[in-house]
Amino acid sequence: MTKPYKLVGREFQQENTHVKVGDAVFGNGSFPVIAGPCAVESEKQVLSIANSVKNAGAKVFRGGAFKPRTSPYAFQGLGKKGLIFLAKVREETGLPIATEVMDVETFDLVEEYADVIQIGSRNMQNFSLLKRAGNSDRPVILKRGMSATLSELLMSAEYILEQGNTNVILCERGIRTFVRHSRNTLDCSVVPAVKKESHLPVIVDPSHAAGIRDQVISLAYASAALGADGVMIEVHNHPEEARSDGAQSLYPDQFITAMEKMMAIHAIIGKKQ
Repeated sequence: MTKPYKLVGREFQQENTHVKVGDAVFGNGSFPVIAGPCAVESEKQVLSIANSVKNAGAKVFRGGAFKPRTSPYAFQGLGKKGLIFLAKVREETGLPIATEVMDVETFDLVEEYADVIQIGSRNMQNFSLLKRAGNSDRPVILKRGMSATLSELLMSAEYILEQGNTNVILCERGIRTFVRHSRNTLDCSVVPAVKKESHLPVIVDPSHAAGIRDQVISLAYASAALGADGVMIEVHNHPEEARSDGAQSLYPDQFITAMEKMMAIHAIIGKKQ
């Protein structure tokens, strides 16, 4: 093998890996959507949003119980209480749950409640956490670090596969550049680049790439046109009151419209692989 990433590369495996989460399959040519609030704030909040996104066609519900924040004074999440609320969402709606794990110490707890575990951009090279994820029986969404190269992303995924967990979904969430008109810059080119280099599915998070509600919608359409294996979008019923990332969260009615157009775009360019 000529590439440093042995297990995630096409040299090791030509056929695409399919990662199943509930009724959603990432990597088979379909376009599942993960949606929900940035942070879990209350049981009422998550149930309301979950019913909205499910009715719009989302296949997985996202919500952060543990929140890595730039400021130590910002809302850090509800912790275990938030996980309990997420379990209630799964019980009442049937949607599988995606939530972030921040460290090895809380991995067992998150693993107990989550259907798919997210490793955020700040932890992309937290190698102890990656190894622990590799020993989990849960699928893992691995987000690209805000300044990480494609090779670094794939090498981080290699840590997980090397430990035995092959159910990894890569996620492009925007990289840090010099621009000021958006929170980050969505690297559209990384989607076809990943597909050329790796058999793992790759999804896009337009919410964190844009940081601005109106841009999120356009970037979601672009993600469908790129041939991504899905998207992760933040939705909040009252984004002006959100305790985290309200400015980039879609209103439920905006999400409904976005879903319709994303699926129409995917129907034009998408195909079963």
